[in-house]
Amino acid sequence: MSEVAEKRSTIPLMLRRVKGDGMYPTLEKGQLVLIRRRSILKVNDIIVFVHNGAEKVKRITGIEGNFLYVLGDNPRYSTDSRHYGYVSRDAVIGTLIFPREDTGA
Repeated sequence: MSEVAEKRSTIPLMLRRVKGDGMYPTLEKGQLVLIRRRSILKVNDIIVFVHNGAEKVKRITGIEGNFLYVLGDNPRYSTDSRHYGYVSRDAVIGTLIFPREDTGA
């Protein structure tokens, strides 16, 4: 299960440390990531959100109105929307901006 340690903040850029293997190989356990608060979300964004009091990091794979379907990149070790359903946009803390994935563009 991928989780992110640290407390919620109101500053626009935040640093978090990845816990778990749910986003491997994109993100590794112990890796530091930089996230930015952002209201515009799109499919394929990697987000940090709160679920059951814990911060999680997952990829958005679907958007339906105010709700996001999120999956980990390592399904065998990820607890995600397959287990707890859609995530509210209100639960999102921010989107990952570093490390940035190579999009080939």
